[in-house]
Formats: sequence, C-alpha cells, structure tokens
Amino acid sequence: MRILYLLTSLGIGGAERQVLDLADRMAARGHTVAVISLKHVDEECPTRLPVLRLNLAKTPKGILRGLRFALSFTQTFRPDILHSHTFPANLFTRILGRVMRAYGSTPTILNTIHNVYEGGWQRMLLYRLTDPLVQSVTAVSSAAADRFIQLHAVPARKMTIITNGIDTSQFASDSARRKRLRRALQPTETFLWLALGRLVPAKDYPNLFRAFALVQSKHSEAKLWIGGEGDPSQYADLAGEGVHFLGLRHDVADLLETADAFVLASAWEGMPLALGESMSMEKPFVATDVGGVRELAGETGSLVPANRSEALAAAMLQLMATSRSDRRFMGRAARSRIEHHFSMNAKAEEWASYYAKHTRASSSAEPSA
Repeated sequence: MRILYLLTSLGIGGAERQVLDLADRMAARGHTVAVISLKHVDEECPTRLPVLRLNLAKTPKGILRGLRFALSFTQTFRPDILHSHTFPANLFTRILGRVMRAYGSTPTILNTIHNVYEGGWQRMLLYRLTDPLVQSVTAVSSAAADRFIQLHAVPARKMTIITNGIDTSQFASDSARRKRLRRALQPTETFLWLALGRLVPAKDYPNLFRAFALVQSKHSEAKLWIGGEGDPSQYADLAGEGVHFLGLRHDVADLLETADAFVLASAWEGMPLALGESMSMEKPFVATDVGGVRELAGETGSLVPANRSEALAAAMLQLMATSRSDRRFMGRAARSRIEHHFSMNAKAEEWASYYAKHTRASSSAEPSA
C-alpha cells in the first residue's frame, strides 16, 4: 500500500508526533510512505520519511501553486491513500483529491480530527460543503466525534473513532534514571509539577497559574515547570514565583521522569498526547475534564471542571498530601491503562485494518456524498 500523509506543519506538537509515529510504523510494515507539510516552521519533528514542504501561502495564488506542486508529487508517488490531519490539511487534501481524480488518479481520501474545536462556523461550513470529497473521517476521541457530528460538519455515517496511541517503550519509567535526573535537574526535595503544551489559549495556562498560586499559599516551596513553545511574557502578570518556563523541549520523557506529578489545565482538548505520555511514565496527575480526557484517564487520575482554578488547586493539594506509596500505585494504574487500551503498536494495527477496509471499499469508486 502507498500512503501519503498530509499535515499542516511538522511542528513539535502532539498531532504531528502522533502522525509521524504512525507513519513510521506503517513504513516498518512494508508500506511505501511519504509526507506533505503545508507550511514551514522553524522547529520540526524529526523524520526519516520523504517530505514535500509546500510552504503554502494563504492566498489564492499560493494555494494554487501548492496544489500544483502537490499534484506533481502525487503523480510520481501514486498514493493509494491520502490521509490528512487537522483542518487546513484536511481541506487541502479534499481539494487535492478532487484534482487528482480529474487527472485519472483515484486515491482513498481520509481525514482525521484531533480536537473538539478546529475553528468557528466558517470552517464547519467548509467541512460540510466539501464532505462529498472525502470517503471517511476519524476523530481521536468520542467527544471530538460527537461535537463534529452535532455541528453537522461530518455525517455520522462517515465518522470513526480511533484514539491516539502512546509509545510505551519510549515512555517508560525507570527508578535509577529518575534518581539521576532528579539530582541533576531538581536537586531539592520540593514537590515538582509538570505541564506540557504550547502556550496557546486551548491549554488555559492562566487557569493553571491561578491554581498554582493557591497551591503555593499552602506549599511555598512547590515548583511548576512548563514545557512548550510560545512567548511566556504574555503571562508575566500571572506566573509567579516557582513557575519556570522551559520552552520547546525534546526531552519530554526525562522531564516526566523528573517530575512528581503532571497537571493539565486545558479549556478544550481532543485527546491530549502529553497526558497519555505522563500516564505511560507512571505519573499521578490532575487534569481538567474536557474533550477526550476522561476517555483517556478512566479512573486513574483526578479530573476537575475546566476554568475552575479553585477546584484545580484543591485537587493538586490533595495529590500532594497523598503518600508516595499511594502516588506510585496511582502511577502504575495509569500506565496499565495505557498499555491495555492506548499502546501505539495496537493503534498501528487498528489503522492498518482501517486503511485496508477503506481501500477495498472505495477501489476506484467516487467518494460517497
């Protein structure tokens, strides 16, 4: 099978890492795999797969230029499947697939939605209008699938849920490594919280900073590390003592190993990869109950309502008051859930079956309306 993945960019983010991890596994299974990235970013997820970077400009001329280059590439690559992720790439892929059919190529067009929110009503209308150009759509959580169906952006008959997968071999805790990293990165015995994610509205860091201020009123020595791309100066009035911005990091497993607990304060999510990775690393956690968080967490962590700083702080304080042995028990339960329900190897098998099913179903047929 020849599979072409399309992403908005190869930036260091959860969706991008998820897709490239899947692409690597498809290549390891013997499939021929390539990637198209619509736009350039300074920091990219590493990949050994062939990548076409379109550097797409948001103008009619720029989009036509991008379509021309992408079409030329596909005529050489001859994909059986075009699989895109997130709104810009999903819309571009629907149009590209239509152009390819005009030139006699009939790939299967598949889209994936990674969040419960991908933009306002204009984007949802564009999804609806271009629906005849796609065979099937997947979502990373039931919450995301339900929302897009309710908005009539995707018909229920075309929607499938395939959740994110976690590389449990890469994200595995080791007590000796923790002791070494703890001495090097966090030499004191203070309680260390870790949050991971871009400094964007979806992550609602103001909510987290307000909660952490309440935590520090009880535990002044506590620390909060923030790992993620973005400008921390926007939070200058909210992030107090004990908050440390680490910027974009490539050592996520080491950071998780060093931390005592993980915290997610998001306003909305699809299915947060960082939370899944923290669970795989046996970290006890507190998270807001948004999007697919409950589907991922099950009963293994503490969930609180979004934008409720007092509730978030109370849950964080309760976890800090929990004994180390109980926190270890919570962490092991979290990893067990990832191993049994969200391992990347199992998800790769699920995707392989999904591709085979839709390739057989579509063959050379036009997408259903």
